[in-house]
Amino acid sequence: MAGEYQNSSEYIQHHLTNLTYGRFESGEWGFAHGPEDIAEMGFYAIHVDTMFWSVALGIIFLSIFRFVAVRATSGVPGGLQNFCEMVVEFVEDNINQVFGTRPNPIIGPLSLTILIWVFLMNLMDLVPVDLIPYLAAISGIEYMKVVSTTDPNATLGMSVGVFFLVLYYNIKMKGPVNFTAGFFTHPIPSIWAAPFNFALEIVDLIAKPLSHGLRLFGNLYAGEMIFILIALLYGGGILLGFLGGVLQWAWAVFHILIIALQAFVFMILTIVYLTQAHEVHDDH
Repeated sequence: MAGEYQNSSEYIQHHLTNLTYGRFESGEWGFAHGPEDIAEMGFYAIHVDTMFWSVALGIIFLSIFRFVAVRATSGVPGGLQNFCEMVVEFVEDNINQVFGTRPNPIIGPLSLTILIWVFLMNLMDLVPVDLIPYLAAISGIEYMKVVSTTDPNATLGMSVGVFFLVLYYNIKMKGPVNFTAGFFTHPIPSIWAAPFNFALEIVDLIAKPLSHGLRLFGNLYAGEMIFILIALLYGGGILLGFLGGVLQWAWAVFHILIIALQAFVFMILTIVYLTQAHEVHDDH
C-alpha cells in the first residue's frame, strides 16, 4: 500500500491522520479531507475513528466478562473463566498491595476496566498498519487510525477522568476547607511560604493527569511510528521487503511487552493516585 503514495512523507502523514468530523469556518459540518480541513475545524471536531474503536473495544471487554460472569461455575471452570479469574485476582492483588483494605466500591471495577480496556486498545497496534486503512479506503473512508491510544485526546481524556475522581475523593475525605488550605500549607508549613506552596502544589496537581495520559500516548505513538516506518520497506523491492518482514515480526514480539506494560502502568498509577487521595484523611 505504501507504493500508492507519492512519497514516504505522504504515506506516514496519511496513517497518522484521524478520521475527523467537525465544523468548518463556513458553519457547515462534515468530514475533513486533509490536515488543512482539520486545522480549520479547530476545537469543534471529533476523531470518529478514535471514538469508534475505543467504544467497540470497551463493548467487547464488557461482553466477554459479562458472558463469563453469567456462566461462571464453581465446578471445573473453562479456559475463558480461568483467564478472567486470573485477571481479576491480579488486579485485586495490586489493589491490596497499594490501596490496602480501605472501603471503596469503585476502585476494583475501575482498575479492572482500565487494565483490560487500555490493553485492548494497545493490542490494535499489532494489526498490520495497512490492513484496516486499506479496507476503509475501498469502502470510501479516507482515513482510519485503529490504535486509540495513539490519539492524545483519548489518553488525556482517560487521565482527566481519573483526575476528577482524585479531586472528588480528596474533597470527600479531607473536606473542601482543609483540601484548599493544603495548597498553602504544604510542603512548608509557614504563612510566609504560602505563595510558594500554592505554586508548587498547583504544578504538581496539573502534572499528574498530563504525565498520566502523555506517557501512554508517547509510548504507543512511538511504537506505531516504528511499524509505519518498517512498512515503508515493503515498497523497496524483494530484499528490503524481506528485511521489513523480519523487522516487523521482531518489533511485534517486543511490542507485546510494551502493550501489556503500558496498560499495567496506567492502571497502577490510577490506584496510586486514588490511594494518595484517601491517605489525606489519615494525615489530618
